[in-house]
Amino acid sequence: MSNEEVKKNLWRNSISNYGCMVVKLALSLAMFRMLYQSLSKEEFGFWSLLWSVFGYGILLDFGFGFTAEKRVAELSAIGDWDKLSRVLSSIALLYVGVGAVIVIGCWAGSRQLIEFFHVSAPNRENFRLLLIVFFGGMGLTFPLGIFPGMLVGQQRIALENTIFLCAMIGNFLGVWAAVHFHWGLGALVVIGLLAGILPCVVCAWYALRSMPVRLHPSLFSFDIVRETTEFSVFAYVITVSNILMAKTGQVIISAALSVAAVAIYQAGAKVGEMFSAFAQLLPSSFSPVAAHLHAKGDTSFLRELLVNGSRLTIMIATPVYLISAFYMAGLLRILTGGHASQETFWIGEVLLFWGYICVATQSVTKRIFVMCGHERKLMWLTLVEAGLNLGLGIALTMSLHAVIGVALGALASSFVVGWGFLWPWAAREARMSGWRLAQTVLLPVWLACAPLLLFLVCIRNFPMFDFRGSSPLFVCESLLAFAVAATCVWRRALTDAERQHLAGKFGGMFARPAV
Repeated sequence: MSNEEVKKNLWRNSISNYGCMVVKLALSLAMFRMLYQSLSKEEFGFWSLLWSVFGYGILLDFGFGFTAEKRVAELSAIGDWDKLSRVLSSIALLYVGVGAVIVIGCWAGSRQLIEFFHVSAPNRENFRLLLIVFFGGMGLTFPLGIFPGMLVGQQRIALENTIFLCAMIGNFLGVWAAVHFHWGLGALVVIGLLAGILPCVVCAWYALRSMPVRLHPSLFSFDIVRETTEFSVFAYVITVSNILMAKTGQVIISAALSVAAVAIYQAGAKVGEMFSAFAQLLPSSFSPVAAHLHAKGDTSFLRELLVNGSRLTIMIATPVYLISAFYMAGLLRILTGGHASQETFWIGEVLLFWGYICVATQSVTKRIFVMCGHERKLMWLTLVEAGLNLGLGIALTMSLHAVIGVALGALASSFVVGWGFLWPWAAREARMSGWRLAQTVLLPVWLACAPLLLFLVCIRNFPMFDFRGSSPLFVCESLLAFAVAATCVWRRALTDAERQHLAGKFGGMFARPAV
C-alpha cells in the first residue's frame, strides 16, 4: 500500500467516523426515549444492566483484539500471510475459549445472579432465561469480534462503520416493531443480539476475502500466543487504566460523600464525555496507519503523522471546546431537563478542560506510540496517571468535602503526565523541541480561533442574547458560533494546500459529470 493510498484511507475513515457518530447519537437518543416510555421500570433497569455488562465485556478481551489489529496492519504490510494466519487462528481459538467460559459460567450461576440483582418474584424466572440467552449470544459474539478488528487493521474503518451503521438502523427498526406490536422484553434481547452478531459475520466475509489468510484450529500455536501475549498485556493494562480513570469518579464520590452526590457529578461529567468522544474520532483512525508505517520502517511518514495528526486533532477540538465551555449552562439544561446547580456547572467546566488537555497531549501520541514498540513505557505512564488520578481524587474530595475534588484530581493528574512527559516525548520523536512542537500544532490553532473567542465573549455580555430562558435562542447562537468557528478554521488554521485538497475532495462530490 503506497503512502497516497494510506492518506486516502485516513481521510475516508476519519470522515466516516464523524458521520457514523452523528447517526448513532440520533438513533440512541430516539431508542432510549422509546424504551424508557414503553418498558416497566424493572424491565428497563434489567435491559440497561444487560448492556452495561456487555460493554464491560471488553475487559475479557485481555488486549488480544488490539493485538489482532496491530498484527494485521504489520504483517499485511510485508505480506507475511502464513504468520498472519497462525496469529489470527491462535487469537480466534482463545476467543472461543473465553466465549465458552462466559456461556457455561452464566448458565451455572444464573439463579445466583438473578438473586444478586434483586429481581422481583414475578419476573425472576423469565429474567433468568433472558439472562442465559443474552450471555449465550455474548459468548457467540466474542470470538466473532476478531473480524471487525481485522478490517480496522486493513485500514478499512469506513467499511466497518458502514456495516455497523446498517446494523444500528436495523436494530432501531426492530426495536420500534417490538415496541409497537408489544413483542416483549425477550424479543428486544434477541433483536439486540442479532444486531451485534450479524455485522460481525459480514465483517468476516469482507475481511477474509481481501487477504490470503485462513483460520483453522490446526494453525493454533503456543509460540505465537507467547509472542503476542507481551504486547497484549501492555495494551490490556493501558485499556483497563483508561477505563478506571473514566469510571472511578462515581465510586470515590459515593464512598467519600454519598450516593446522592453522584447525581451532582454525573451531568457535568456527561458534557466532558461527549466532547472526548467527538474529539477522539480522528485519532482513532491513526492506530492501523501507525502500525503499517512502523512495519515498513517509514519513519518520516510516521513523524508527519504525529505532527500533522496532532495539529488536525487540536484544530477540530479547540473550537468545540470553546463553544462547549461558553454554552455549558445550556448543555446542562438539555441534559438535566432544568437548571443545574452551580457545583455541577463548575464540575462540567473542569472535566471539559480535562478532556481538552487529554486530547491535546495524549490522544494522538498514545495511539501512535503503542503501535510503534513503545507499549511498555506507555503502560507505566498510564499507570502513574491512573494512580495520581485516584490518589488526588480521594484526597481532594475528602479535604474539600465537595464533589468537584474528583474533577480537580483528574485534571491535575492528566496535566502533569500530559505536559510533563507525553508532550516532550512526542517532541523528541518529531525531532523538535517542546516549544517548537507547540508553535507548530497548538499556537496557530489558538490564533486562528481568536475571532471565535472574541465573538463568544461579546455575545455573552449582551443581555438580549441570554439563552438560558430560550431553547431556540440557544440553538441559533450555537449554530452561529459553529459557523464562525468553521470560517476561522478554514481561513486561518488550514494551509493553502489543505484548503485546495479539501475543496477538490468535496467539490468533486457535487460536480456535474462531463458530457
